[in-house]
Amino acid sequence: MSRVWDVPVEDSTRIRDVRVAAEAACAHAGLDPHATAVTALVATELASNLVKHAAGGRIVVNLTDPSDTLAPDGTGVQITSLDHGPGIENVEAALRDGHTTTSSLGAGLGTCLRIAHAFDLHSCPGQGTVAVARIGRAPASRSAHAEPLPPRTGVRAGGITTALAHAEHSGDAFSRVRSGPRVTLLLCDGLGHGPKAAEASTAAVEALRRCADRPPAEILRHLHSALRATRGAAVGVAQLDEETCRLSFAGVGNIGARLRSEDTWQSLLSHPGIVGAHFPATVPVHESDWRPDSLLVLHSDGLPSRWVPPADPRLGDHDPAVVAAVVLRDAGSAARPLRDDTCVAVLAPRPRERRP
Repeated sequence: MSRVWDVPVEDSTRIRDVRVAAEAACAHAGLDPHATAVTALVATELASNLVKHAAGGRIVVNLTDPSDTLAPDGTGVQITSLDHGPGIENVEAALRDGHTTTSSLGAGLGTCLRIAHAFDLHSCPGQGTVAVARIGRAPASRSAHAEPLPPRTGVRAGGITTALAHAEHSGDAFSRVRSGPRVTLLLCDGLGHGPKAAEASTAAVEALRRCADRPPAEILRHLHSALRATRGAAVGVAQLDEETCRLSFAGVGNIGARLRSEDTWQSLLSHPGIVGAHFPATVPVHESDWRPDSLLVLHSDGLPSRWVPPADPRLGDHDPAVVAAVVLRDAGSAARPLRDDTCVAVLAPRPRERRP
């Protein structure tokens, strides 16, 4: 089921809670002691930064696959730090190994960048910072003088999942599966909250692995059969064919979808119904061209329907989980928290050279 560790970090007393949550997630993912130690260090550093530099925030820990859809599948631990703090004036300097603006013994964001398998950060002065780190089963540490990693060539997918009132399980979930040149991104919102809702979303994620070679409308029909024994769910399915650069989307239930192309955002509509209970006779499929600057955001109804897409044109160059976390963060605040299980998933183009 969609297990979530969501820890508010208001002061230094919560740093230990973040470390314990990270270690628990590693146990669920089956990571070895070395990877667990790396995860605990990264989680502790991110939580410490929230206290020292942002006057608090939250750490969300999820179990996810790598964002690169050509990378081997394998569940790892994703740690996301979100805050509405002052932001970072000089991100490049902050990411230097050992850099610190305090007299603390903190390892620094540069160490997080070095020891995590994937690390990315987005920050805007006056708006806050989002940082995402992922640790899996591969060796975590690599020498600063090692040969550069080969460039990633696949489209990227990632996201963030949270639970209502910091519950253990979220009824929302997302997954991505590659079948040849086609990458399918699924977002599921099990009806209600808690373990029963999580059972529905988990059933959808598991069923997707058996039918990802089909087009979106057929996938939804297959999921309808797979979810009959559950309470049902709202499901959105996006599928990108990297050979033809065509994106197809179909949804049943209250799943939101927005596609950015040439700096214009377009809403993609889902059809009323419940997968597993009340399936519509026909499922409309939206098709679009996929461009090098395209960006797709799927979300459950935990996100306000009138959320405002991020204005930063460079955001699409970041890890898709960072994009998802920025969308989630900016849709709520401490004074206006989100009132439901919430999941945001993003499909982004293959990475290009990062602009300064």
